[in-house]
Amino acid sequence: MLSSAKDVVISKGNTDAVISQLQREHVLSNSFLNKLIFQIAVKMTAKQGPLHAAEFAFPKQASIQQVLNILRHAKPVQHELTIPEGLTAYQIENLINQAPFLTGQIIVPTEGSVLPQTYAYEYGNSREKLLQRMQDSMQKTLDQIWKNRQPLAEIKTPKELLTLASIVEKETAVPRERSMIARVFINRLKTGMRLQSDPTVIYALTEGQGKLDRPLTRQDWTVESAYNTYWIDALPPSPICSPGKAALEAVAHPVDGNMLYFVANGTGGHSFSSSLTEHNHNVALRKEKK
Repeated sequence: MLSSAKDVVISKGNTDAVISQLQREHVLSNSFLNKLIFQIAVKMTAKQGPLHAAEFAFPKQASIQQVLNILRHAKPVQHELTIPEGLTAYQIENLINQAPFLTGQIIVPTEGSVLPQTYAYEYGNSREKLLQRMQDSMQKTLDQIWKNRQPLAEIKTPKELLTLASIVEKETAVPRERSMIARVFINRLKTGMRLQSDPTVIYALTEGQGKLDRPLTRQDWTVESAYNTYWIDALPPSPICSPGKAALEAVAHPVDGNMLYFVANGTGGHSFSSSLTEHNHNVALRKEKK
């Protein structure tokens, strides 16, 4: 009998095989009499359903009746995998392939195709099917947000919304700033300005495979890449990460305003401005604080 609660993976097999496994795991006491009682109990309660193969949570000193109820009716143990906002496809692939208790391997998914959130799964589930659930969640969320969006001439397709949201996601960790930064970039697109977003440069330099292990330089801004928004005139061809729902909503419903610039203010947030003169003043204030 278990001296403490325990999760046990029950393999497919006949009643004797299940009993042997339960005894090895000390869910049932290791005696011939106990085995016989369990066999009789299985037959007498057969109308209640078959014994299932899965990972189950067994309580301390579970009775034979409790064990049978668990094997027939309990929900398998649920494991969780959290996909944080802002990860690249390479980082997500690594996270899923390292998650325990799953089967198979996945290849790097399409950038931006996974919705960041926590996903439940069971022992023996397929990594490929788990990834598909994540991608289905993103598609469903994106479709709904696109349907209810504020129409904007600068954002013509769901993919463009997703791409800009991925940039917003990487630009700030402050929730209230997302819709403001979205407005800045939309205003820049409207006026023909380049987005000039540092996270896009980092993505271009690392090819989305990790973090840049050094500060950005002005020379980096000149790298010839379709993802470098200091070099191209519009949005990148695809997302630079998987944005969360809040970033998607921010692009779909940006705040009103004529802001064109923002700079880190030294307190974890940003200072916003609508003119280059005001922006340069904010930059100078930021330098004074360093």
